[in-house]
Amino acid sequence: MTPTQSQSKPLGFWGCWSLTVGVMIGSGIFLLPAVLAPYGGISFAGWLVTTCGSILLALTVGRLAARTSRSGGVYVYARDAFGDLAGFLIAWGYWSSYWIALPAMAIAFVGYLAVFAPALNDNPPLQAGAALGLIWTVALINMRGMREAGFVQLLMTILKLIPLALVMALAVVAGDVDNLPEAHPQGGSILGAVAATSLITMWAFSGLEAGAMPAGDVKNPERVIPRAVIIGTLTVAIVYIGSTFAVMLLAPADQLAASASPFADVAAGLGAWGPGVIAIGAMIATAGAINGVMLVAGQTPMAVALDGLAPRWLARRGRDGSPTLSLLLSAGLGSVLLLANYAKALVDVFAFLIMMSTLTFLAPLLVSALAEFRYSWRSQTAWAGVAAAAALYAVFAIIGSGLEVLAWGAVLVAVGIPVYFVGKQRESQND
Repeated sequence: MTPTQSQSKPLGFWGCWSLTVGVMIGSGIFLLPAVLAPYGGISFAGWLVTTCGSILLALTVGRLAARTSRSGGVYVYARDAFGDLAGFLIAWGYWSSYWIALPAMAIAFVGYLAVFAPALNDNPPLQAGAALGLIWTVALINMRGMREAGFVQLLMTILKLIPLALVMALAVVAGDVDNLPEAHPQGGSILGAVAATSLITMWAFSGLEAGAMPAGDVKNPERVIPRAVIIGTLTVAIVYIGSTFAVMLLAPADQLAASASPFADVAAGLGAWGPGVIAIGAMIATAGAINGVMLVAGQTPMAVALDGLAPRWLARRGRDGSPTLSLLLSAGLGSVLLLANYAKALVDVFAFLIMMSTLTFLAPLLVSALAEFRYSWRSQTAWAGVAAAAALYAVFAIIGSGLEVLAWGAVLVAVGIPVYFVGKQRESQND
């Protein structure tokens, strides 16, 4: 790569770091302390398991990212290691998980927006309109180009960390160790409790691989992306564990367990403006996550199309280098699902799709770990060990997601197989 080519790339370390952090830290963090409160202090053992497993996965993704400068992330790793069909199916499920996540995140954003716009309450058409407006605003930002999308992502990532940092600072000043929950209030098996809290917290790290996706638009991607993904994952672990501990210091466990907005409740200690700051922070966190999800949802079809495994029109870029048609397709599908959610008869279908998306975050990471193990087991024993441990953690996470989710994941793969062969046949005819 020449110096001129490198300088023309719009993303650097901070762009990839903010994509990794921004996708992982969404609206979910603002509810985690309440969900974990009934488990007591042992929940931090679950955090430890999840953090270690996520760091293993981040190391694996970083190692694979150092081998290529092509956009596509987990899709590229799967295709290079296991062939076209494996790569396509990973991309199919991975892309699906992102555009399925778009309406869910938009709905969460509207829920926080209702704090400042009460007219949204009990008004589904207005809620749907606001959520659609957010999805297409973010899509248009991404269509402006990778540089603009990267700047928005970095700005929102920094802004979303501010209210979390304020709560942690408040805990240092006003926290009370007497508020900390018992170590194991539920009794029973300690191993079972650790496993349960691990399964709860592992979803917090979904998206750790996102920073590797736009490698073709990153300066020195072989060096920058591994650092960004690993440091980004560590950043998220510190923020999640630190903020959860802070909230537990600021409120008794029984109060947290009954709270629908634990961060807003404890932020009252900052003054009358505290809960509002947390609500704004939650909106920024959600919007930033949507921006990162939209970026990945546009990059994935483009990467597949560039390899001739999807219609070529998906690889078309706008004047600013954005995958315009891929973004339009992803935003359009997300919008259809959003409207389906507000059609009462289809709510259950939407819930199933959300559950399916959780599996499709994990399967690509498992395949990535297996790919790294394949590359390293003969020559780099230490890295092979890291990849094997990462694969085992991914298997643990996938099994823990439940039979229903696994069944719907199998359905998604089954649908993807004929799509692959039909698409490939059409592409060969066009050639």
